Amino acid sequence: MSKLKLLWALGKVFLPEGIVRAIYGGRLPVVDGRRIDPKAQAVTDLVAQLRDPNAPPTLEQSRAQIAQMAAKFERPCPAQVQKTEITLPGADGPRHARVYSPQGADPQAAQPTLLFLHGGGWVQGGLDTHDGMCGHLSQLSGVRVISLDYRLAPEHPFPAAPDDVLACYRVLLDGAGGLQVRADQLAVGGDSAGGNLTACLMHDLGAGGLPMPAAQVLIYPGTDGRLNTKSMHDLQDQPVLPAKRIEWYLSLYLPEGQDRNDPRVSPVLSDHLFGQPRAIIVAGGHDPLWDDAQSHARALEQAGVAVDLMNYPGQVHAFVSLTRVVPQGNDALQKIAAWLKAALS
Repeated sequence: MSKLKLLWALGKVFLPEGIVRAIYGGRLPVVDGRRIDPKAQAVTDLVAQLRDPNAPPTLEQSRAQIAQMAAKFERPCPAQVQKTEITLPGADGPRHARVYSPQGADPQAAQPTLLFLHGGGWVQGGLDTHDGMCGHLSQLSGVRVISLDYRLAPEHPFPAAPDDVLACYRVLLDGAGGLQVRADQLAVGGDSAGGNLTACLMHDLGAGGLPMPAAQVLIYPGTDGRLNTKSMHDLQDQPVLPAKRIEWYLSLYLPEGQDRNDPRVSPVLSDHLFGQPRAIIVAGGHDPLWDDAQSHARALEQAGVAVDLMNYPGQVHAFVSLTRVVPQGNDALQKIAAWLKAALS
């Protein structure tokens, strides 16, 4: 019976949206007034079948899971996007990076550029798991994308990742990798943990008096490491990203005794929000990080930063990486790309 349930759950994920909506009828969960999207519920049901909440995975299993999810549920990088493998200096040695260029563009010439930081809870994910997202962002926006393979915990705990991001940002402006990059043509962005690292970089640039980029892209970012928001409580058992899993990621990422009020952990608490570049923030209403996105948007706006908050009340965490099966993931990608094109034009 469990095998049949798994096959049914997998089948629902790939059915057209209208059929899935009819299957669920009026039985779609509502949290704090936000009704889940039917395709997001299908993904939730599948993940619930695949994961035992009482038997957490090993780190190796978790890393394999995110790779499998990307391979099955994310549209691949468009064939017409040019990809170039390079290395960039990190804080403690060279880091692998991948450059995505629109068709016909010179990968090295000065042009609008996005430095992209992948998600994965600071412990997993990489260039390959976010290859599709980066490729589509480049194609849809006409912007060069540089995806950075920053160091992961627990092999390299905090602050290795934000240190790598800061080091890479600084050397990019100095022409590292043979790339011509100007701050006024540069955006920095990422999803989930990559959104956290983006917001941490903005803090670091402000604290160090360094040149800011022209824009920042925060896709369901984790910006408050204290994990005490209402959505974290209300959605603590959401199968796609339960609160226990977030806590597990943080336990691997942060050294014992690390202060979670440190703005390099919880950038919503930064005292350098003033002067940051314009931002787009994407949030899902059935993601425990929903309130992180809302509070970070408010904090930036109160500091005088222009913010476009793009809420998807029915979506789960990682929906922008589920573009083969969640139509709103494609909608979000297109809107992010249009915003990026306008911000860097």
